[in-house]
Amino acid sequence: MYRPPWAPTEVDIALPSVARVYDYYLGGSHNFESDRAFGRRVTDVYPALPVVLRDNRAFLRRAVRYLVAAGVDQFLDLGSGIPTVGNVHGVAHAGNPAARIVYVDHDPVAVTHSRELLGDDPRTTVVAADFLDPERVLHEAVEAGDLDLDRPVAVLALLILHFVADERQPGEIMARYLRATAPGSYLAISQSRSDGSPEAVAGQRLYARERSLEQMHPRTATEVGALFGDLTLLAPGVVAAPAWRREPAASDEEPDVPDDHPVLAGVARKD
Repeated sequence: MYRPPWAPTEVDIALPSVARVYDYYLGGSHNFESDRAFGRRVTDVYPALPVVLRDNRAFLRRAVRYLVAAGVDQFLDLGSGIPTVGNVHGVAHAGNPAARIVYVDHDPVAVTHSRELLGDDPRTTVVAADFLDPERVLHEAVEAGDLDLDRPVAVLALLILHFVADERQPGEIMARYLRATAPGSYLAISQSRSDGSPEAVAGQRLYARERSLEQMHPRTATEVGALFGDLTLLAPGVVAAPAWRREPAASDEEPDVPDDHPVLAGVARKD
């Protein structure tokens, strides 16, 4: 298998990666044939997946715009993947050029290309770490990214918690992040749902059969709501990602959000 010159030597390019498969679905170029092959297998059973992922990216943009308007100028993006067009730094800096963003990922390709894409921008930092270790991530975010935990921080966990099984207590992992932050901080979550469309469920099962990828653990709206713990959920609560503070329709013919949309999302505040 051809190894591009930009690929870190420690990466096994024969095995697909969640971050790189996501990059492939979004039309990016930072992926290998193993990622593209797996991505095509999923879209064979679930052709709408690229559109669904764009819905999730649109939720990210709306949430970040809301948070910037609420006065938040620090963002900790967990499992950030490769921050290409429309990601946190671009949206946040459009509203507040001084906003500080820390991206966190454990995939060497995602980290390498994030650092290349972001260059020497002093307002953005890329941390190579596993988000399942909150204490280490927060330490790196403070030391390398200059996050001030005595001021509000927006913690973003978008399409990553469904790779954490219940026995690993994903809600408690999020609580450890928020306990370390100041009042007025926020947590944004998006997650695949277990009661979504049959095609989406079939696509999720492919992740369970691919031994090199993290297995997927979809959840109901009630279970996603529990991931926020004792934080105060913002209206409209946990809903389909395109329905969260949906912007006015561009035309009268814009379709409604389907009841079985496969991604749930919400934002909550620490009082």
